Amino acid sequence: MTSSTPSAPISQFEVDFNGFPAFDVLSPADQRLPFVFNSPHSGRQYPESFLAASRLDARSIRRSEDAYVDELFSHVVPLGAPMLRAHFPRAYLDVNREPYELDPKMYDGRLPSYANIRSIRVAGGLGTVARIVSENHEIYRHRLPVEEALNRIETIYKPYHSTLRRLLAQTHVTFGHAVLVDCHSMPSTVKCQTTDTRPDFILGDRYGTSCNSDLTDFAFEILRSKGYSVSRNKPYAGGFITEHYGRPSSGLHALQIEINRGLYMDEATHEPTAHFGQLFHDLKDFVRELTAMPDAGLVADSIAAE
Repeated sequence: MTSSTPSAPISQFEVDFNGFPAFDVLSPADQRLPFVFNSPHSGRQYPESFLAASRLDARSIRRSEDAYVDELFSHVVPLGAPMLRAHFPRAYLDVNREPYELDPKMYDGRLPSYANIRSIRVAGGLGTVARIVSENHEIYRHRLPVEEALNRIETIYKPYHSTLRRLLAQTHVTFGHAVLVDCHSMPSTVKCQTTDTRPDFILGDRYGTSCNSDLTDFAFEILRSKGYSVSRNKPYAGGFITEHYGRPSSGLHALQIEINRGLYMDEATHEPTAHFGQLFHDLKDFVRELTAMPDAGLVADSIAAE
């Protein structure tokens, strides 16, 4: 197993993720599959300085965390695929956004002119540096120095994406194509609609633009065959990562998978339930079957035409 860590933060804003690097790569001894798995929202190392700046308690601040998703997919490494995982929490920095989706009302100081301050995600409080977690719970007691937000982007966001690009490029060179599986979880119910439960899984391929449709179809049928309810693209079609890295015509495919948290954890206590082991086993079988899909249709159009 190898690790990739970001460069050291600027000392003024240096952050300790409880002794963990901000993120790392779990690498197989020999990559045997043209797949890269990514868990960008399962980080659960909350810095003391971050908690001190928050108005939320240590449990409430975890509401937006994709808890244990990295563990649910940890079996991919011995199967022969690398996994990039965050240790920093999503509430601290969201790498599934554009690099500079920032809300000027959150900061003391002026944001750079290239910051995207008008995106729908910024308006909803869920930009690159989030203002809220989950159901509109404000994170911070006070405004942040603008330099702190920019430092998080320079020292964590950019190295994270550089690492992801490297993993995909290496995979593409080795196999002629690469599949990114972006792993997430979702609350079991829809806000203000307590009877409207979500399906067990939602597959997102940006409505067929980020991934070969045969791969999405195949993933859909595997999960259905195991007795799970599955939907596609609604309400989650895939975020920045899926959209940014999925280029099927170049042999680069990105598929987002959302798992209903009610399948494996107590959403109030954030503790795994007795069903965690069964889901882990089913996901292991799912990955085995998915990665056995024939490569036809996954290679770049120019190669396929030869």
